[in-house]
Amino acid sequence: MTDSLLDDVNALLDKDIGDDKILKQIWRACENNEVISNYERNYVRKLAEKHLGRRPKVVQTKILADEKPTDPDVIIPETPSVQKIQTFQPPARIISSNLKNSKLMLGIGGVALVIIIAVAASFNGLSDVTPTNSIPDTLSIQTDLSSYDKKDIISISGMSDTSGIVNLSIENKNNELVWAEQVSLKNDGRYSTLAIAGGPGWESSGTYTINIDNGVETRSISFSFTT
Repeated sequence: MTDSLLDDVNALLDKDIGDDKILKQIWRACENNEVISNYERNYVRKLAEKHLGRRPKVVQTKILADEKPTDPDVIIPETPSVQKIQTFQPPARIISSNLKNSKLMLGIGGVALVIIIAVAASFNGLSDVTPTNSIPDTLSIQTDLSSYDKKDIISISGMSDTSGIVNLSIENKNNELVWAEQVSLKNDGRYSTLAIAGGPGWESSGTYTINIDNGVETRSISFSFTT
């Protein structure tokens, strides 16, 4: 964390300027080298420009282009081989009664053998069928808590199988945008950021929704907010 941000926070705390709770949370984040959101940075910067005579700085942010995810390879299952069923021809008719009995027994045995072979072939075909793999979740979002009070810090994290950035936003119970931020993805696809539960649009208690968009798909999660 930059020393200038920590210096501004200390100066604001010494002069009792701004929200003491928010400034102390930012101060602890600076000391512990934790993630500080753009909302918190802008909060300190505006106070420093107004009360400490800091000049505004122009920061250019380079946004990486999203890479299109590659489609997974399609695996075509092999067609199970068809097992030939051998049939037996019944013996030629012989006038002798003894031969007729033998013919009957052979016929019954042949039918039974055909049935056994057919059943075995059906089980073999079933065993060759491979189950279809389920599609893994390619985008996730979560918060550290399920409910927040005014001026609480909301920790947002998750994972995306894309690269570059993801767009995060929070809407109040009236579907009005109250917070938004672009967060860069790490090498392993993870992301995390912080937001403060307060400001314009946070006047009413209710269910608030966090949305994420990685350019390919979107996800959302809700939490309870109390003023």
